[in-house]
Amino acid sequence: MKKIIIYFIGIVLLSSCSVYKTFETPEVTTENLYRDTNSIDAVMPEDSVNLGNLPWRELFTDSQLQALIEQGLEANVDLQTALLRIEQAEASLSSARLAYTPDLSFSSTGTLSDFDGSTSKSHESGLSSSWQIPLFGGLRNTKKGAETTFEQSQAYKQAVQTQLIASIADSYYYLLMLDKQLDITNKTILSWEDRIESMRALKEAGMTDEASITQSEASYYGLKTTYSDLQQSIREMENALSITLGQAPQAIKRGEWQTIKLPEQISIGVPLQMLANRPDIKQYEMALATAFYNTNVARSAFYPNVTISASTGWTNSNGGIISNPGELLSSAIGSLTAPIFSSGVNKANLKIAKSLQNEALLDFKQSLLNAGSEVSNALFQYSTAIQKQEDRSKQLEALERSVLYTRELFQLASSTYLEVLTAQEDLLDAQLSETNDWYDQVQSVINLYQALGGGRE
Repeated sequence: MKKIIIYFIGIVLLSSCSVYKTFETPEVTTENLYRDTNSIDAVMPEDSVNLGNLPWRELFTDSQLQALIEQGLEANVDLQTALLRIEQAEASLSSARLAYTPDLSFSSTGTLSDFDGSTSKSHESGLSSSWQIPLFGGLRNTKKGAETTFEQSQAYKQAVQTQLIASIADSYYYLLMLDKQLDITNKTILSWEDRIESMRALKEAGMTDEASITQSEASYYGLKTTYSDLQQSIREMENALSITLGQAPQAIKRGEWQTIKLPEQISIGVPLQMLANRPDIKQYEMALATAFYNTNVARSAFYPNVTISASTGWTNSNGGIISNPGELLSSAIGSLTAPIFSSGVNKANLKIAKSLQNEALLDFKQSLLNAGSEVSNALFQYSTAIQKQEDRSKQLEALERSVLYTRELFQLASSTYLEVLTAQEDLLDAQLSETNDWYDQVQSVINLYQALGGGRE
C-alpha cells in the first residue's frame, strides 16, 4: 500500500513540473524592420549613438521647453495616474509574496450560562495557523504573474512619460511655427496697407484704376482674417498645452524658432536596441508574461492543495481564569484537497487562459511591426522635410525676384497690378509654407525620438 501511495505521489510531482516553467521572451525577427534606411543620407551608421538613447535635455536644449517638460513630468495627470498604477501593482505583488507565509489568528471566547439557578462560566483563548504548501506551482505562478504585472505597470508609466515629453515638445514647436506665421502675416498686412495708399496715389495720377485698388483691398482683408485665425490657433494650442502641463489655461512662455538647433545627422541604431528601449514593447512583453503565468495558475488547479493547520490555547470550563488557568490544548491537521467534480470548470479556465496568452503573443508581435513602421515613417518624414526646405529656399528666391520684376514692369506699364498682387500672394504662401517645412522637420525628429524609445531619462 505504501508503495502505491509513493508511486502516486511521484507521478503527481513529475506531472507538475510543467507548471514551474519560467517565461522566456519569444524569438522575433527584426531583420528589415526599418525600411529604406540606406537611402537616407542623414542616417548615420548603426554603430553610432542611437538617438533614442539621448537624455531628453540633450535633444531639447531650449531652456523654456526644458522648464515646460519638467513641469509636465511633475504635474501631468496621466503620468500621476501611471504612478498610482505602479503603487497598485506593487501592493498586489506584496500580497502574492505573503501567500507563502502561514496565516496566524487569535481568538478568545467567554461563555456565561444560567440553568435552573445554576450559573456556569467558561473561557477559551488560543492561536490558530494554517499554511498552504506550494508544491504544485499555484502560489509560485501567482507571484510571478504579480511580478510581471508590476513590471508592466512600470513600462506603462515609462510609455506615458515618453509620450508626454514628445507631446510637450511637439506643442511647443508648433507654437513657435504659429508665432512665425503670425509675424509674417502681420508684416505683410502692414506692407499691404502702404501699397493700397500708394495705389490710390497712382490712381489720381492716372497710372492705375479702381479695379486694381479693390483687388488689393480684398487681399488685405483676406490677410486680416488669416491673422485672426492664427491668433485663435495660438490661443487654443496654449490652452491645450496648459492642460497637459496640469495647469489652468494660460499664456506659454517660449523662445523663437530661429534659435532652435536640430541634429544634422541622426542614428537609429539596430532594431534590437529599439526592442530594449521602447517601453510600450516592454509593456506588451510583460502582458504576455502575465498571461503565461496565468495559464500556469489555471493548469495548477488540476493538482491537489496541501494545507497544514495547527492550533493551541487555554480552556477553563470552571471559570476564574486567574485562579484556575485550566489546561493547554493543542492540535495539528494536514489536509490534501484534490479537484474531482470541478474538472470541467478547470478545463474551461485553462482553455480561456491559453487563448488569452495567444492573444497577448499576437499583440506583442504586432507592437514590433507598429514600432518599425513608426521609425520608418519618421525617417522618411525627416528626409522629405530636409529636401522640401532646400526646394523651398530656391522657390522663395525665385518668387522674390518675381515680385521685383512684376513691380518694375508695372511701373513701365508693361504689366497690370493684378500680376503684382499674384506674385506677392505667391511669395506670402511660400513664406508660410517655409515655416511648415521647418515644423515638419522638427516633428520628424520628435517622432523618431519617441519611436526609438527616447525620453526614458
